[in-house]
Amino acid sequence: MIPEKPLYEGKAKSVYLSENPDELIVVFRNDMTAFNGVKHDQFTDKGILNATASEFFMKMLEAEGIPTHYIRMAAPDTMIVRRLDMIPLEVIVRNIAAGSMTKKYPVAEGTVLERPVVSIDYKDDERGDPMINDDLIEVLHILPADELKQVKEMALKVNTVLSRFFDECGIRLVDFKLEFGKAAGKIYLGDEISMDSMRLWDKQTGESFDKDVYRFDKGDVITAYRNVLRRILPDGGKKD
Repeated sequence: MIPEKPLYEGKAKSVYLSENPDELIVVFRNDMTAFNGVKHDQFTDKGILNATASEFFMKMLEAEGIPTHYIRMAAPDTMIVRRLDMIPLEVIVRNIAAGSMTKKYPVAEGTVLERPVVSIDYKDDERGDPMINDDLIEVLHILPADELKQVKEMALKVNTVLSRFFDECGIRLVDFKLEFGKAAGKIYLGDEISMDSMRLWDKQTGESFDKDVYRFDKGDVITAYRNVLRRILPDGGKKD
């Protein structure tokens, strides 16, 4: 049973305590936001689509030796996860220049990068999630150097696994955001891996299959999300 009040409520997910103190309940809501919450709408089945994708990718990464917080699904839009002390960093891996990278740096959208680039933002909405470097992460005692190195290595391994998989599905993994947390001294991949947190382009047409469809009014975002599930899952992610 889900408690009446959430422990934490983000832009698109609500997190609740469970009867097990080592587990949390995550509900993927139908909310869609962009531009730090300035744009906000709701779309039927959006929560289920993201939960389905996140379950699929978490299981895939676990099979590749990457520890995640995923435990099981309680409902199509509800995931039971390991309770973590979240690290307040957003770890972004970029394979192709797009989004904020093209606004901040002299590189054209669509430029394939010579190698995957890892950048890190400090997760704080009030401060606008500023970019942060290794020195600041260490002196602010967010993570020691060895654990920061481990986080980056995990992010790059996620990129290798997902890039290979998406390529086989006819999709280019442009970039994506990850979050990590700790439990009993071990680092786990947390949060979600879904169309909300990735930038995905069709290999042939360049069509967006991600949140940019909503951000920039490129079409029907739910159709775009369903297109991803049709490519990655035999049944297109349909759940009774």
